[in-house]
Amino acid sequence: MTRDKIKPILFSIIKHQDPEQLKRQIPRDIVAGIVVAIVALPLSIALAIASGVGPEQGLYTAIVAGFIIALLGGSAVQISGPTAAFATIVAGIVASSGMDGLVAATIIAGVLLILMGVFRLGTLIRFVPYTITTGFTAGIAVTIVAGQLKDLFGLTYPAGTPTIETMDKLSAVVANFSTFNVEALIVGLVCLAVLVLWPRVSQRIPGSLIAVLAGIAMVSGLGMNVNTIGDLYTINAGVPQLHLPQLSFDLFREQLPNGFTIAILAAIESLLSCVVADSMISSHHRANMELVAQGVGNIGSVMFGGIPATGAIARTAANVKAGGRTPIAGMVHAVVLLAVMVFLMPYAALIPMPCIAAILLQVAYNMSGWRTVVHQVRTAPKSDVAVLVVTFLFTVVFDLVMAIGVGMMITLVLLMKRLSDETEVRGWKYYCDEDSEVTHLRELPRSVRVYEINGPMFFGMTDQIAEISVKEFTKYLIIRMRGVPSLDSSAMNALENLREYCAENDVQLIISHANEQPMKTMERAGFVEKVGREHFRTSIDDAIAHARELLGEDA
Repeated sequence: MTRDKIKPILFSIIKHQDPEQLKRQIPRDIVAGIVVAIVALPLSIALAIASGVGPEQGLYTAIVAGFIIALLGGSAVQISGPTAAFATIVAGIVASSGMDGLVAATIIAGVLLILMGVFRLGTLIRFVPYTITTGFTAGIAVTIVAGQLKDLFGLTYPAGTPTIETMDKLSAVVANFSTFNVEALIVGLVCLAVLVLWPRVSQRIPGSLIAVLAGIAMVSGLGMNVNTIGDLYTINAGVPQLHLPQLSFDLFREQLPNGFTIAILAAIESLLSCVVADSMISSHHRANMELVAQGVGNIGSVMFGGIPATGAIARTAANVKAGGRTPIAGMVHAVVLLAVMVFLMPYAALIPMPCIAAILLQVAYNMSGWRTVVHQVRTAPKSDVAVLVVTFLFTVVFDLVMAIGVGMMITLVLLMKRLSDETEVRGWKYYCDEDSEVTHLRELPRSVRVYEINGPMFFGMTDQIAEISVKEFTKYLIIRMRGVPSLDSSAMNALENLREYCAENDVQLIISHANEQPMKTMERAGFVEKVGREHFRTSIDDAIAHARELLGEDA
């Protein structure tokens, strides 16, 4: 199967896989889909609450986006739905612009994702540095933890307390810690202990489901004074309904930055999840088709009352471990959640809020990648560590948009610095001593001067070109460019200035060994004609010989 083909991988599997093998695989996919649905059920509810929307909206997202992305996606095993990465972004949009603002932002993101896939930009995601993804992922984990302290400690906030930004959440916790509820903390810690210890008992039944049952049993059975989902939210059961909100051009314009953020984050998160899944099943995903599917899935999600979705690494891993190998598992997971919505959703009202907090704390711990952060800080270059730390701090203190923007800006500046350091403009030395230990020397006429450039010629090194000089007796200046892979417009302008400098000093410029891209750039700029095509030589020996011929003619 072609990796970058814009065709759902499910269609290719149905067309090319052996019918008997597919027939044997489908029952395994159905079982895997049911297992993933059990994992996704409490997570979807918890992530919806963390996003500032109703618990059922998390399930709407897992159902609609999960089904569409599995059907149209470019990965055989990717499971999509609400994820922790979006929680703080969604909460901020909902708080400031309501659900209509979220719908507008997500539609923008969906369109951008589709365009990214259609224009085959899936591979460009690899240009987002690992330090930035590590930094903002760890930052998101911290913001999730800050948002769950209220429910974990059973705190009560006065009406109107700002709790959108991370620092506001921490301030509210400190200011209202006197309302601490011991029973809520006990429930939260018990549920957290279940989440940590249950995998040692069984890998088949998700620990989050056992934690939910334990929390319900404690609060309902012992009559504990702890808030439940039903105390804070109205539970809406039933099939997701198509909802067309009131949208306007002004609303879309206002939500454009949020749409870009959601699109970039969805692309990064989904494709990273696909890469992890590929390593688990020794396969290859179709990045561009996955982006298109993510775009369609996100638009479909918000049209049916959901929130932004992306590929979920934990649920994808659960799918692979349960035996899922085709997108049928992802579609089954969505159908099972739909059945839960219709028949069992009212029971979600019994889930204690500290239990939800415990589930999200575990999610935050798993996504934080603290071991990776520590390893990077210890071993990576100081400049990379600086990018990681700045991205992390901006994610926590400000927001993800600023964090990614600042992180990319610093990365680009550092990249230019490194490229500039790697690019060398060096003049050849003249050796007159016959006893010199330097061998393989080329004999140069006194009036011929040679400079050699190694590395990319771009705007960061134009000052080095400007430092090229000639002597009073110099008649020919050879620029050796065999080590130059690329040439941009700023460096081209610097070469133009060098040509004018040579003309003013009656020096003929000769170019040796210009590679393909620099040569095309110089041709388009008219530089080749100005210098004279005959003065572009294929090698340094040819260039020196050409200078000798010209010297002979002058004589």
